Amino acid sequence: MEQEWLTGGTAAVDGAVIEGLGDLRPAPGARVRAACEGPVGLAVVGDCLVADEELRAALPAVRVGRWAELTRWPGSYWVVADNGRQRFVCGDLAGIRAVYYTLRGDEGAAWASQARLLEQDKRLTPDLPLLAARLTVGEHHWPHRTPYEQIRMVPGGFGLLLAPKAPPQLVDVTGVDPVDELREGAVRFGEALTDAVQHRVRATGGVVGADLSGGLDSSTTVVLAADAGTVHAVTYTDGYTSGEDMAFASRIAEHTGARHTVATGGDEQLPFGFPAGQPSEAEPVLEAAMYAMDAAYLHPVQGLPLHLTGHGGDIVLDASSSCWVRLLQDGHRREAHRQVAAFARLRNTAPGPYWKGLKQAADLGRSGALERAAEALERGPVTLQTAVAGWSWCRLGAGASWLTGHGCHQVAALLRQAAHDQQQPEQADEFDQWAALRSVGASARGWAPYGHALGIRPVYPYLDNQVVRAALAVPALTRRGLVTYKPLLRAALPQLPDWLTSRRSKGSFTAQRIAGLARHRARLDELVHTSLLAASGLIDPTAVGTVLAQAARGQSATAIADLHQLLVTCWWLTGQSTVLGAPC
Repeated sequence: MEQEWLTGGTAAVDGAVIEGLGDLRPAPGARVRAACEGPVGLAVVGDCLVADEELRAALPAVRVGRWAELTRWPGSYWVVADNGRQRFVCGDLAGIRAVYYTLRGDEGAAWASQARLLEQDKRLTPDLPLLAARLTVGEHHWPHRTPYEQIRMVPGGFGLLLAPKAPPQLVDVTGVDPVDELREGAVRFGEALTDAVQHRVRATGGVVGADLSGGLDSSTTVVLAADAGTVHAVTYTDGYTSGEDMAFASRIAEHTGARHTVATGGDEQLPFGFPAGQPSEAEPVLEAAMYAMDAAYLHPVQGLPLHLTGHGGDIVLDASSSCWVRLLQDGHRREAHRQVAAFARLRNTAPGPYWKGLKQAADLGRSGALERAAEALERGPVTLQTAVAGWSWCRLGAGASWLTGHGCHQVAALLRQAAHDQQQPEQADEFDQWAALRSVGASARGWAPYGHALGIRPVYPYLDNQVVRAALAVPALTRRGLVTYKPLLRAALPQLPDWLTSRRSKGSFTAQRIAGLARHRARLDELVHTSLLAASGLIDPTAVGTVLAQAARGQSATAIADLHQLLVTCWWLTGQSTVLGAPC
């Protein structure tokens, strides 16, 4: 199963050139649609439901530079357009279809859909301080940076505009048209999601695979797909899996008539095994720790024309408590307090600490929060603390307690740079929803080599451009919902069974991760001690080892997410040092 890629500029890679677009080179077998008229050319590469006449009708927009119009067809794809004066390159809003670029002096900018295609001397150098910063405060503060030095990325929601003798420019293509009420937005979202699933199923004309965890997002995908074709759904279970998840998965399979295969995993499938031969690609992703699990449950559907997932549903259907910070930013203090108190009552928790955290986020703002985090790191040392209640622009997690003095200063410098990034939203809900969207997009993008190795072509209908736009058009405060979980889904697809949309619980893999840490603890401890992050003096492996031992015993639960990210990063760096020639 071929992986798609594109290159342009001065990135020289084998591949057929698309007529009329000069040096644009797609991977052999890539799905390409193109239209040209004189010096004006337009191509879409990937999964795009667009007719030839629609492409030709878009050439006038290319001619005058109305670039955002080229991103509104259904599907997930790259678009490349050229009007003889400028070239526009764009992926999708979530960043699954990434665009990387680098500057090469007088040669101009080279761009590609994979970072490795930009290497000139078979060597890409990992950006270790940035990796340490991502472990400390998350990846969303640097959406334009990659794990490699000198390689930049076009953030989801932007396109890259190139012209001779001019620096590259980023063009905003988000194009979200807000709606006033849930009902209007729900109709639009329901149509977009249904089309995103069903046009793909119908196009295959055969059996399609689908994840079926029992959660709302994958279950909805299976229901929609079964209305359009034949579905083979697969579910993973083991001794740690929620019985409720399994019950819902079985009930959905029975409700839709989908073929349902359940894979039962054992100790060999526990996370953090990193089996020999596991592929590694452009960036570290959490899914790297779950490869053995993926291989076990996806085996029955390998080789099918596509595999539907519910990945990204949480992001577009729900919203975080950042929406209450936005209320405070807009001066609606009383309404914010009312909603926070109601939220706390429903969960039988005290609203005070939660309210305090939200007020602090509103008072500081994005730049202030990043500056305060930088100051805390420079004062050092940062100790492992209980997670702060409420939403935060920049939370110093367990990873901050693993930084050395040198690491603290490096991360603090990066935070101060990010604080002055004028392209980041200053409204809490907008910042958070785009950060979360790009994060799930990076996860899907990073899973591509695993899907390739397992014979799976994943499809993420919740992350299609038009689905994302329809969801984000509904205000975050409306999508949040206090009593109803994911109210947008219920309103958008009233045909879904009530017993499904009424579900409020959600399974997790925390128990499996703890068991995996315990099983592989010695090897993981060695992985950290010998990592490039430790060798460069950015992290203290002894401090990590202490928390690793606690987490393997079921303690330090708040550190498990940070440990997960650190371990896959250390494992990924091992591959970079051996394959790409980085210093050991």
